[in-house]
Amino acid sequence: MSEAYDVIVLGSGPGGYVAAIRASQLGLKTAIVERELLGGICLNWGCIPTKAMLRSAEVFHQMQHASDYGLSVAGEIEADLAAIVKRSRGVAKQLNQGVTHLMKKNKITVHMGEGVLTGPTSLTVTSDKGEEQLSAKHIIVATGARARDLPFAPADGKRVWTYRHAMTPPEKPTKLLVIGSGAIGIEFASFYNDIGVDVTVVEMLDRIVPVEDADVSTFLEKSLSKQGITIMTGAGVEDLKVGDKGVTATIKDKAGKVETTEYSHVITAIGIVPNTENTGLEDLADMDRGFIQIDDYGRTKSAGLWAIGDCTPGPWLAHKASHEGVTAAEAIAQELGNSEVHPHALDRSSIPGCTYCHPQVASVGMTEAKAKEAGYELKVGNFPFIGNGKAIALGEAEGFIKTVFDAKTGELLGAHMVGAEVTELIQGYTVGKTLETTEAELMQTVFAHPTLSEMMHESVLDAYGKAIHI
Repeated sequence: MSEAYDVIVLGSGPGGYVAAIRASQLGLKTAIVERELLGGICLNWGCIPTKAMLRSAEVFHQMQHASDYGLSVAGEIEADLAAIVKRSRGVAKQLNQGVTHLMKKNKITVHMGEGVLTGPTSLTVTSDKGEEQLSAKHIIVATGARARDLPFAPADGKRVWTYRHAMTPPEKPTKLLVIGSGAIGIEFASFYNDIGVDVTVVEMLDRIVPVEDADVSTFLEKSLSKQGITIMTGAGVEDLKVGDKGVTATIKDKAGKVETTEYSHVITAIGIVPNTENTGLEDLADMDRGFIQIDDYGRTKSAGLWAIGDCTPGPWLAHKASHEGVTAAEAIAQELGNSEVHPHALDRSSIPGCTYCHPQVASVGMTEAKAKEAGYELKVGNFPFIGNGKAIALGEAEGFIKTVFDAKTGELLGAHMVGAEVTELIQGYTVGKTLETTEAELMQTVFAHPTLSEMMHESVLDAYGKAIHI
C-alpha cells in the first residue's frame, strides 16, 4: 500500500534536507528519500570535509612560518595525511549525525534507498528491505550531481581521482596533476601543495578560476606559482596512460607543443554530471544536457513535480541549492493553501561564490568585463591588503578587494576579493546587493577598526576617488 505525504524530497543534500525542514516547519507531512548518506555530497564528500582538510593545511602553513610571528617550534614539522583525513571524516560524520537529528526534530520520515519516480507525484524506493511505494501531493527532486570523468581515463580511485577519492587518498601523491582550475581543482591543488606535494594545474582556458574577475585570476595565478604550483593555462590533457606506479600525461601547451610527463596521481576537476538518469524523469520534465529545467520557484513542466540544486541549471553551489529548497517548499505550501507564506524567486545576480585556496577567493555579481559587456558605465574601486592595519598585523598582507558600480545610479554591480578570510567578508557585499544598496549607503556605513572589513569600505571609497589609506 502506498504511503502518502504532502511533500517527498528525493535527495538529502543541502538543497534536499533544507527543503524538507522548511516544508515540515510549514505544517506539511514530509518525507525524504536518500540512497547513501543524509547530508548528501556537500556534508559527506564536498564542502565540509574539504574545508576541514584545508584548515589542516592552513595550520601547517602557519606552523612553518612560526618564526614570522616571533615563535619557535621544536622539532621537525610534518603533515600526517592519514591523520588529516581522519579528522576530516570525523567532521563529516558529526554533521551527518546533525542532519539525522534535524530530521527527527522536524518529524520528517526518512526512507533509505534508491528512489525512482513512477509519476510526478509518486515514486518507488528500493532498498535491501525490498520496495516501498510512496506518493505525495508534491515531489521535490534534489538528486544533485557527480564529478565528470575524462572520456579517455575514467577515475579508478587508485591513480586517477575525482574529488571524492582525493579526500580519502590511498596514499600521499609525490607528483600530482590537477586537470581543471575551477574551485574544486584549485582547492585540492592548494591543499596538496601546502602539505608538500609537487603540483601541476592544467586549465584549457586562458586563465585559472575563469568565472572570476580577470584581475583576481591574474593575482591568484601569481600567488600560487610563487608557492610552487606549476600552472599551465590554454593547455589541454590529450591522453593519460595509467600504470601500476603512476600516470603518463600527454599535454599540449598554449603554444601547441606536446609533451609527456610522469605523475604519481591525477585529480580530474572538469565539471559535473547531474544525477538525473534512471530516475523516471524522462517524460516528466524538460531536460538540457541532463539538467532539469525549472521556473524561478523550482516547478517543472509536470504539476506537482519540482526540482532544486545541482540537478538543475547552475551555478552549482550548496548555498544556492539550500535557498532553492526554501523557495520551493514555501511555493508548495502556498499552493496547498497557506496564505501566510510569500516565496521569493531566486536572484541569481546575488549568489556569492567562494574558493577556499590560499589565498582565498570570493565574489558576488558581475565581473568588470561582464558589466562592460552589459553596457554599463562603470566606477571601479580597488584596495590592497597591504594598506590595511589588521591584515599586516595578521601577517596576511597579500590580496585586494575590488568593487564595480554603475556610474549612473551608484548600484553595486559586483565585488571581487582575493586574500585572507575573504570568504567571510563577501557576505557584506551580498547583503548590500540584496538590499539594493548604492555607494552612498556603503560610504556612510561605519566599519569597525581594526578589521579586514575596512578594506571593503576603502574599495568603495576608491571607486569614487575618496580612498583614505592609499
